[in-house]
Amino acid sequence: MNLTFSRQLFLDQISQYIPLEVDNSNLRLSAVMLLICQIDGEDKLIFQSRSNYVRHHKGEISLPGGAKDPDDINLKETALRETQEEIGIDPEMIHVVGQLDDTETWTGYLIRPYIGLVPTSADIIFSLAEKEVVEILEIPIDYLLSDKAKGWKMVNNQGLSSVEEGYVWGEHIIWGATARIIRQFINMYKDEN
Repeated sequence: MNLTFSRQLFLDQISQYIPLEVDNSNLRLSAVMLLICQIDGEDKLIFQSRSNYVRHHKGEISLPGGAKDPDDINLKETALRETQEEIGIDPEMIHVVGQLDDTETWTGYLIRPYIGLVPTSADIIFSLAEKEVVEILEIPIDYLLSDKAKGWKMVNNQGLSSVEEGYVWGEHIIWGATARIIRQFINMYKDEN
């Protein structure tokens, strides 16, 4: 069965969802934005390919976001600030509609994922932070809902090799914490449909 994404249906679902928030003072707080934009008539999630100059996760595919700054009022502000810094989308253009469950990384971060919609009428112009981001990936949500998107990656996690489920887009593989966040987003939508 092929599902197609509906903004309204998703808004109904996410408005009722109560996310799991983790309280672990040993983890560094961070936030990401699942940014839904309508581009070429399709709802797409925006990912970025990280540069080789960043401290962590060099060359990996991620969602816009990063660590909480002391000046950030909360993690939602972190996600909005980082999205602007990394891909140039003004926080005023983003309507934050919800939040998914916190996820932890083996590198010591707690990631809080927010979901943001850009109005369908908005002109979206990306501006990359060149030292952090080398490419924007605009992945159709309908594609992520399909079986074609599923993939696997062999990873070395603190000396242990394992195969992780992820998502494939061209030559790119989305894996790790980003894949877990996307999996929750996709499963939430599929479970209600």
